[in-house]
Amino acid sequence: MSAAISATSQLRWAVSDALVVARRNLTHIVRLPQLLVFSTVQPVLFVLMFAYVFGGAIRTPGMNYIDYLLPGIFIQTVAFGSMQTGIGLADDLSKGLIDRFRSLPMARSAVLAGRTLSDAVRSLFVILLMFAVGSLIGFRVGTGPLQAMAALGVALAFGFALSWIGATIGLAAGTPEAVQAGGFVWLFPLVFASSAFVPTESMPGWLQAFAEHQPVTATVDALRALLVGGPATDPVLASLAWSAAILALFMPLAVGRYRRS
Repeated sequence: MSAAISATSQLRWAVSDALVVARRNLTHIVRLPQLLVFSTVQPVLFVLMFAYVFGGAIRTPGMNYIDYLLPGIFIQTVAFGSMQTGIGLADDLSKGLIDRFRSLPMARSAVLAGRTLSDAVRSLFVILLMFAVGSLIGFRVGTGPLQAMAALGVALAFGFALSWIGATIGLAAGTPEAVQAGGFVWLFPLVFASSAFVPTESMPGWLQAFAEHQPVTATVDALRALLVGGPATDPVLASLAWSAAILALFMPLAVGRYRRS
């Protein structure tokens, strides 16, 4: 009984510390709103460019291109946003703030958990903004509010999983400049060689095989089914399986790297 009580107390302590760190990171964003502004400008530009510049040349049979595009933009947003986790941790590490955290009586997991939680909140705000922008230029949910909420949950779960990859890279790179220079190398193939912006059927055979069996495509297809319509069970389960696998692999890697950094 005492061991169970002790474990429960430690869990509450860790959760409380993680929430404090998350609040610290969100306060930093509020005090430096340009960070949030710059993180929203890029996805807005992608929406407008793909909708008005490339949209007329891309065939999406049975679906308006803007309806096809927005789920891909949502996932692009959370994917690129995951690197903010790495940049933030690298910045804290280079300034000695993580050493200061270690000297405090706080849970070791709080720094990483608080950073990923605060970035999930930021991703939620950006997704809602993208939804508003998409609605202004013609995007419409073709299902219902429950499916839309499920789509939001799937997107945030995927973004949360990717943020642990960003955390691992940030702690390994050590400086924000290094994270910015190399952090997107693995993201660009995943995002652009997927069903986010064009149907995979239009790709060469070798690239199509990759595009159809990777996490971004699975998650974009899940959001498209939940928001626009179509069979959703298989793509949703595939996306959640990818998110769980990424977390199972990169959470221990990030924690181990944090302990050694």
